[in-house]
Amino acid sequence: MSTITTTGIGVDTTPATGHRLPAGLRRTGWAAWAAFLAAFAILEGVNHGAGSWLALVIGLIAPDLSFFAAAGAHEPVRQGQLPRKAVPFYNTAHRTWIPFGLVVAYTLLPVWSPMLFTFLLAWMLHIAIDRVAGYSLRTKEGFIRG
Repeated sequence: MSTITTTGIGVDTTPATGHRLPAGLRRTGWAAWAAFLAAFAILEGVNHGAGSWLALVIGLIAPDLSFFAAAGAHEPVRQGQLPRKAVPFYNTAHRTWIPFGLVVAYTLLPVWSPMLFTFLLAWMLHIAIDRVAGYSLRTKEGFIRG
């Protein structure tokens, strides 16, 4: 268990990434979450047919469409860097709490749309797969956060 300590002169010695859990444990959690979401989304496709399968495919692809926000940007970027113009869109599309909150709202409201529900599951699955693969949110300069 990690704790925040100081050196006595007010210097914070928290790991540079700011995470409290080791990377391996975080990735294992994300992998378990991804397996659950994949099973749930596949079940939705089996139970509700072609529309849900289509929503699953679209939901897996949609978050990365945020890359197109930088279309026409002429700034030079290094390998692994997103253009600064795309970063806010990418980070918004890759925050887990957004589709999770929408799933909660979906379950609380009188809405019945298997395609929408499957899309939201697939969106969360995309994020979980990215985290397992080591892709996190981006810094304002466009690089993967530690």
